[in-house]
Amino acid sequence: MVLLYLICVFIFVIDLATAATIIFVERQNAAVTWAWLMVLLFIPIGGFVLYLIFGQHVSRIRVYKMRKRNRRLLDALLDHQREALTQGQMTYNDPNARNYEDLVYMNLVGSYAFYTQDNKVEIFTDGRNKFAALLKAIAEAKDHVHIEYYILRDDKLGQRLIEVLAEKAKEGVEVRLLYDAVGSTWTSKRLFDPLIQAGGSVAAFFPSKIPFLNFRMNHRNHRKLAIIDGRTGFIGGFNIGDEYLGLDERFGDWRDTHLRVVGSSVLEMQGIFLLDWNSASHKELPMIPRYFPTEEYDGDVGIQVVSSGPNSPWEQIRNAYIKMIYAAKSTVYIQTPYFIPDESLLTALKSAALSGIDVRLMLPLKPDHRLVYWASKYYLGELLSIGVKCYLYGKGFMHAKTMVIDGKLASVGTANIDIRSFKLNFEVNAMIFDSKTASELHMIFDHDLQYCEEWTLDSYRRRPHLSKIAESFARLLSPIL
Repeated sequence: MVLLYLICVFIFVIDLATAATIIFVERQNAAVTWAWLMVLLFIPIGGFVLYLIFGQHVSRIRVYKMRKRNRRLLDALLDHQREALTQGQMTYNDPNARNYEDLVYMNLVGSYAFYTQDNKVEIFTDGRNKFAALLKAIAEAKDHVHIEYYILRDDKLGQRLIEVLAEKAKEGVEVRLLYDAVGSTWTSKRLFDPLIQAGGSVAAFFPSKIPFLNFRMNHRNHRKLAIIDGRTGFIGGFNIGDEYLGLDERFGDWRDTHLRVVGSSVLEMQGIFLLDWNSASHKELPMIPRYFPTEEYDGDVGIQVVSSGPNSPWEQIRNAYIKMIYAAKSTVYIQTPYFIPDESLLTALKSAALSGIDVRLMLPLKPDHRLVYWASKYYLGELLSIGVKCYLYGKGFMHAKTMVIDGKLASVGTANIDIRSFKLNFEVNAMIFDSKTASELHMIFDHDLQYCEEWTLDSYRRRPHLSKIAESFARLLSPIL
């Protein structure tokens, strides 16, 4: 009896100390704080362990180190473009881009997202076409190949990628492959042996120092980037694995959106990769001209590559999403696999709908994370009641992360519409200031509607009682999902 009493006291003290840390030391926002306190209340010792693994902040860790010379150069470039913006001296290939000049400015100062408009863009919505283009670009590389993915499977596609990369390394091309330690948890390290033996380099982002226990696993590098010779870049939602080719029986066809970009915006992708690489690798890679070739391109698409992560005080991609929604005049089209918005983004969507703007959300009919799915339904219910239209994609799994405003402005990248992407993950999106490309993405959304069933307010109200209970519970945990 005494032992039981001592155990209870010990649990109480541990929970009290953890609660005090969350409230007074971490100083997270109120929603996150209450969510963690609820976990501690219902899962005493388990909640403490979960907090150690999932609740730690990376903002105090200096994730990225940049040489002073490089920082001064970036600041000089930023000041030059900021001055052009503030003095009205920026010129735009697409006249509509001037309507979003305040967004360009915000991305520039918040994320070092320089505006370039000499880019060519190709959109992929099918994994087979995307990976065929990627493997072809790698095979044609002359100097270097930099690859960064959240998930890299040890399956046919993963093995094929390693095979092609190893072939290039044998030819003398510099090859570097970066993967996320959490996203690729079950990937055998033996997968990379052919590449390493051929002279390529491989690194894991935030690897675990203790087997099967990673205290930084809540902060995941969710970016998907490929840079070939500093001239061609790939950015979007596809990871590396057979399921992204539609070969997983659970999901069937895989619907995603990815971009192939040729132009100066690839240099921004390169900079993000090098920062990630230097954070993960023991061998620091200098930012030398070799990786940032300067040449004239004949493209005309305006792009800003916006990155965000928990190491930054700004939630740049979330802020860009909100700014885009408030800029809408007629339509807001969003595709996302998960929908857990924070209050500011939810308010932006409500304001748009109440202003008569046609707001449409497309999510997967088949969920891959049940708790996240329930939380998403809760927030969707709020929006349905004010006229937002919701569509559930039934031809396989909807994994695209796109936003299209008025068919004139668009975003394609890795960030979902959820708090995890905004606050916890390292993400990267391409903001596209080009009516032609945005109109193409708008039409792709319309085409996808034929594979959707509309989820109406009436069907939401008729959902089972158990679903309502699950949604309410998931909603309380949504800030930490």
